[in-house]
Amino acid sequence: VAPTTPVCEVPSSAMTGTVVQLSCKETEGSPPSEYQWYKNGVALLEKTGTGSARAANITYTMNKKSGTLLFNTVSKNDTGEYFCEASNGIGLSQKCSVKRMQV
Repeated sequence: VAPTTPVCEVPSSAMTGTVVQLSCKETEGSPPSEYQWYKNGVALLEKTGTGSARAANITYTMNKKSGTLLFNTVSKNDTGEYFCEASNGIGLSQKCSVKRMQV
């Protein structure tokens, strides 16, 4: 079953240095969807614990299975327009509407 449009929860504002979690979920897809977050139209990298992620100054953890994007300490650099995409290899992937987060 192809995924439906996911529901994205993105806080509209966040205080610098706080923990912020963005979530993305859709329930129709079978097999279960994987989720990819985008910031300002660019796919976010999945943090794998390798040096390259640290070198890129990544301050978040993205879980493709659960659809969560977790910022341990948000900074002004994390301000932007976020959306996520659900895909399970069947039919077209589905995106939620873009939401802006202001830090």
